[in-house]
Amino acid sequence: MAAFGTAAGRPLQGRGGSPGFSFTLFAVLAVVVMYLDQRAHYIERVRYVLQAAAYPIQLAVNSPPTARRWLKESFATRDALESDNARLRARARDLELLAMRYDALARENGALRGLSAALPPVADRWLAAEIVNLQMSSLRQRMLIDRGASNGVFEGQAVLDESGVIGQTTHVGPWSAEVILITDPEHALPVRIERTGLRTIAVGAGDASSLALPYLPSNADVHGGDLLVTSGLGGVFPEGYPVARVTEVHRDAVQPLAQVRAAPLAHVAADAEVMLVWFRQGQPAAPTPPPNAAGDLPAGNPAMQPLPAPHQPAKAPAGHTPEATAPQEPPQ
Repeated sequence: MAAFGTAAGRPLQGRGGSPGFSFTLFAVLAVVVMYLDQRAHYIERVRYVLQAAAYPIQLAVNSPPTARRWLKESFATRDALESDNARLRARARDLELLAMRYDALARENGALRGLSAALPPVADRWLAAEIVNLQMSSLRQRMLIDRGASNGVFEGQAVLDESGVIGQTTHVGPWSAEVILITDPEHALPVRIERTGLRTIAVGAGDASSLALPYLPSNADVHGGDLLVTSGLGGVFPEGYPVARVTEVHRDAVQPLAQVRAAPLAHVAADAEVMLVWFRQGQPAAPTPPPNAAGDLPAGNPAMQPLPAPHQPAKAPAGHTPEATAPQEPPQ
């Protein structure tokens, strides 16, 4: 145990170099480094490398507060941007709706001005209606409008636009009505050739762009470009309202009837609105109403009785000369 405390057993901390030697070594090293830095600026290069190596550490140390501040600013900016975007979107939506409303009103005013200008003088009043549905097949040409019995619409009412005849109502509901177009194969319209005054019937051909005039004889005075107007017969349309313009006329020597086609003037496929018209009764150009719903002539006064036939004298026998007699008055 005594040998452990001798010089051979000196503690480890006593085995290092002396402080003077260490100071001298570091001093010489500092002088060499200062000399090299003065001559070749090596310290700047070392500092550049150390700064590049230390930057990630500095960034990591400063990241939490910087990240917190960046997140705070980002959320604030994002909230402000979202609020501004919502406000701008709402404003843009309002402006779009306002612009659409102005455009719709402008179009409606223009259409109403055109409809009003196109009204015949016999019209008592009119009502604009929007087209809800349109069927344009070869067998069925109908449209559905947003006016019905609650608006005073009735069956067989004239439907027009600013250019010509559209059709007439067939089935009327409380808030809507079905309109049969003049181009429907089941529709027949009494018309008159404006140039000559010749009356005929225009029948729908199942084509939105044509009407047929199947009852004109081959020698009828009709030519391409003739204007067809309503004749006022049939009890639906007034007299003189434009219907179509003749486009084709074919005559065959062996056929008694001419083949005539006409193009409707109404823009059925392009219209968004039509008008329902009520006419003044008693006007010369007003449509002639049918006799009654059953199609019969109106009944007369039941109090009126026909006069009895006058008394016929007896026939005289052959060779006998009858005496002159005074005429007898019919019995009362």
